[in-house]
Amino acid sequence: MGTPADEKAKAELRAAFDEMMAGLARARDAIDDPALHAPPGSARNLAEGYRYLMSQLYNAIERGFFEDPRFPYVRRAVQAIAKSTIDNADAIYFAMPIDGNESYWIRGRAQDARHWRGTPRAASGRLAPQYLIFECASGFAGDSGSLAELQPGTRAMTGMLDVSTLRVAEDGSFEILCAPDRPAGFGGNFLPTRAERRGRTYVGAYVSGRQLFYDWDREDPVEFTITRVGSEREHPPALGPEAAARSLRRIGELARGQVHFWNEFYDVLLETYGDRNGDGKRFMPRNAFNEPNAASGATGGGMSTNVYAGGVYELAEDEALVIETHMPVEPMYIGMHLSNFWGESFDYANRLTSLNGFQSERDPDGAIRWVVAHRDPGVPNWLDTTGHPEGFMAPRWAYFEKPPPERWPTIRATKVAFDAIRAQLPPGTRSVSPAERVEQIRIRQLHVQRRFSQA
Repeated sequence: MGTPADEKAKAELRAAFDEMMAGLARARDAIDDPALHAPPGSARNLAEGYRYLMSQLYNAIERGFFEDPRFPYVRRAVQAIAKSTIDNADAIYFAMPIDGNESYWIRGRAQDARHWRGTPRAASGRLAPQYLIFECASGFAGDSGSLAELQPGTRAMTGMLDVSTLRVAEDGSFEILCAPDRPAGFGGNFLPTRAERRGRTYVGAYVSGRQLFYDWDREDPVEFTITRVGSEREHPPALGPEAAARSLRRIGELARGQVHFWNEFYDVLLETYGDRNGDGKRFMPRNAFNEPNAASGATGGGMSTNVYAGGVYELAEDEALVIETHMPVEPMYIGMHLSNFWGESFDYANRLTSLNGFQSERDPDGAIRWVVAHRDPGVPNWLDTTGHPEGFMAPRWAYFEKPPPERWPTIRATKVAFDAIRAQLPPGTRSVSPAERVEQIRIRQLHVQRRFSQA
């Protein structure tokens, strides 16, 4: 027989668990309820919807029990086994909870990173990723479950630091001080965790960012850690019933909030399934792209150095899209990715569902032409739909310094019959053999295992 305290804990935890399950049930409803902005209810969309829900639960469990700004660690915010938000197939997304009123050190080490300074890549050996960025913001997109969080003044970035200015030692090591204010006389890498915007103070709650990979055969992830100043003299308290109950409730809230928010985002703001604002068009047009735009609420936030465009492909079995992009100013990163309507990038380890600027072949006029098709057309730059008749198309271009909008990339798509693909490509476009496709997949499979290795 337990003590009264034991019985109280038992009742409290059971109640919290039930609340968590109720939150998951509300998240589950968004898989097939049109009122909750669910995608079209095809058998495949439904199956992938349940996987997506479980990936949100996976993230929510980690955040609910282990997200502690007093003792943070580097969390993989999006993984190959837990995708969302129309994720970039070239990226490691990371997030670290902080208290923006405290100070933290981020310390890391990269492989050969000379290309971060504009120097040509080393001819051999292991390389750092193409790009690395740290951003500090006052909130995490989607947690509220409501698009109201995108209103101006609700969430703000307090600082950004990327490899264009990151000081790196000869051995590839670096350290970054994250603090509310730069200490007097401090000349090292600094990321502010507090900022004034229009008379309001924003306090950072997360340091997040991305590592972007270009050469999947040679680039390795940057390893880094985060430590709160003073944490070496402290330790977290043992888990008690009240804290465990809070964590359980938060898990249900986070899973529900993320699923509901992004469903509504794709349906209402991106107008994926139809015109929602009555202007006679969709923000994400079918078999076409919207105008390139900088990261904003319209893009769900996103990497601050990116220029985005977007659209939805809709193709019959014997149709294809030929996509053409011209870049008046060369970006330091180019990516083209396909995704399902849950915002999960298609399988990029075992299929050619994404291509970046290193992996894509340029045509003689300097343009990149990608081909979206359900089967291999035997030409360079094929993007595999994996059999999905429709899905998101997400091109990205990133710049250390954005050019003026009139010098941003252009992109357009042309729907053609599968047998007419070559007629849309420059004369002399080479053929790609089955053996070359096998080698492309081999490189991808090994890279994704290295990128997300838990060893």
